[in-house]
Amino acid sequence: MNYYLNLFTPETWSAFRDNDAHLSGFKLRQSRIARERIRSGGIFLCYLVRLSRWCGALEITSEAFEDETPIFANPDPYVVRFNVRPIVVLPPELAIPIFEPEIWQNLSLTKDYEPGTSSWTGFFRASLGQIPDADGEMLFAALQWQDQDQHEYPFTERDQRQLARKLTVRAHDREVAVEVPDEDEDVEFEAPTTAEPGDTRQSIQMQAKVAQIGVDIGFKVWVPRNDKALVLELVPQEMHPAFLNVLPLNYDDTTLRTIENIDVLWLKGRSMARAFEVEHTTAIYSGLLRMADLLALQPNMYIRLHIVAPEEKRDKVLREIKRPVFSLLERGPLYEKCTYLTYESVVALGETPHLAHMSDSIIEEYEEAAED
Repeated sequence: MNYYLNLFTPETWSAFRDNDAHLSGFKLRQSRIARERIRSGGIFLCYLVRLSRWCGALEITSEAFEDETPIFANPDPYVVRFNVRPIVVLPPELAIPIFEPEIWQNLSLTKDYEPGTSSWTGFFRASLGQIPDADGEMLFAALQWQDQDQHEYPFTERDQRQLARKLTVRAHDREVAVEVPDEDEDVEFEAPTTAEPGDTRQSIQMQAKVAQIGVDIGFKVWVPRNDKALVLELVPQEMHPAFLNVLPLNYDDTTLRTIENIDVLWLKGRSMARAFEVEHTTAIYSGLLRMADLLALQPNMYIRLHIVAPEEKRDKVLREIKRPVFSLLERGPLYEKCTYLTYESVVALGETPHLAHMSDSIIEEYEEAAED
């Protein structure tokens, strides 16, 4: 039996249950993985993000297909779908917390980590990852037992905050998610303290790594002029010709000044494919503002955006990207176009075998979207 991770928010889990629990949906960007990896007869093990709870088990009864009928939202972004047969479908208050000792200590994905850290969360950032057989069997059995036992797990104060955190507002023709971080989370917007030399060096190393991956895949690369010399010191000499001295783009001066300051750009010909902001000691807000400025200046531009930041800034990135100022852009919320990559993910991506023979869609296996 093959087991696969299926992430739900409390809102999408409620919509799934309200719609007879027979269709599970994923973002269009996950289409390739859904079609290549998931097969009828496997089991989706369902996990509630924000609450960190296992909430269900679904038998997959079809191959992947596309369907835009609104189920999880309107319009619905989860259009890559599978027919499923519900085996266990638990309400959030009965869902099993991952921090329960019998789960945490026996799950290979968590047992070697401290519960109070975020270092264990890597596997839980995107749906459709294959769960190790022993873990899958243990979780499947635990969910079936809970379905019979109906033991209640009261919400903690943290759970209550997480449930209250997500807000929506009406924008244009749809509802969009927004977040207003707590006051004590806004300290990053004060004047930054002086960075340690090691911090600056690590940021440049990540910038160089992202640039090198782009060259490996076949892109030309742009980094800001002030960073270029330091980045090139960390990149093999044979890759240097792929670094552009001039951007081959026809935009107004304001747009070009914004683009030139983005930490890393991947380009094909005269088109930008992906843009990356690497954050380390600077405020997350600064990189997001640059991305939002770009979309505001060129609302018809199609480009994938990414924030690269240390693991410990994960929650900060995913909350800040849903601030109202970023969610109410004319073309739609920033979180639909900008994803998060940890430093560890960038390193793992750079070590992928045969990277030169892959397309940039490989990033989809490493990125994390704020709305997932």
